[in-house]
Amino acid sequence: MIKCIIIDDEKNCIEMLEWLLKTYAPSVSIVAMCNSAEKGIEEIKKHRPDVVFLDIEMPRMNGFDMLEKFDKLFFDVVFTTAYDKFAIKAFKYSALNYLLKPIDPDDLKETIRRIEEKGSAPSKEQIDLLFESVRQMKPTPQRIALTTGDGMIFVTTQDIIYCEAESNYTSVVLSGGKRIVVSKVLKDIDEALSGPDFFRVHNSFLINLNRIKKFVRGEGGYIVMDNDSTITISRSRRQEFMDMFARF
Repeated sequence: MIKCIIIDDEKNCIEMLEWLLKTYAPSVSIVAMCNSAEKGIEEIKKHRPDVVFLDIEMPRMNGFDMLEKFDKLFFDVVFTTAYDKFAIKAFKYSALNYLLKPIDPDDLKETIRRIEEKGSAPSKEQIDLLFESVRQMKPTPQRIALTTGDGMIFVTTQDIIYCEAESNYTSVVLSGGKRIVVSKVLKDIDEALSGPDFFRVHNSFLINLNRIKKFVRGEGGYIVMDNDSTITISRSRRQEFMDMFARF
């Protein structure tokens, strides 16, 4: 069984998550439910749970401040939040679990599945990356966590030249010639990197607009990146790209 603690200052949110867990996640055992971060810290130290469902916005001490009270996390964290899309992107960049309120049962089941497979607490670097991204509230955080077969690689987004779909995987090509294969489809990467800097020019390619070297007209047109890679642009995205390209 997975031992969990729920921390949320809103009683109805605690009760709803309690019901969802009992209904859709029978492998999870709730050992404590707390309506404040201060009480949450006490219960975490007492029960040493496997996972904490943590609300971010709470009075006196929010979820981020609570986590900073621990020198090292020995439990996994699932953030429960009603934050907007830019803050949600921060969770994707840091590769941390989150559930958007109101919580969808399918999202909850998928989150529990990931926790069961991973079975480890988030690293301090992941937490720091999340704090940095959310607190700055930038549409495009400066770094992203790329999940690979043997762990995570943290890269700056400005170093990403383009991403290429490869079946159920995605190759992320960086400056310097490094290529990282991640176990995510390109759609997931596109959602995490969506914003003013990245653009999906083709079903198979997502490019960093800041790394374009030139655009070549001709048979449909193609893009040359600053590492001299040639990227195909689809006919359906060409005009939108041209409109953006004209602004450079």
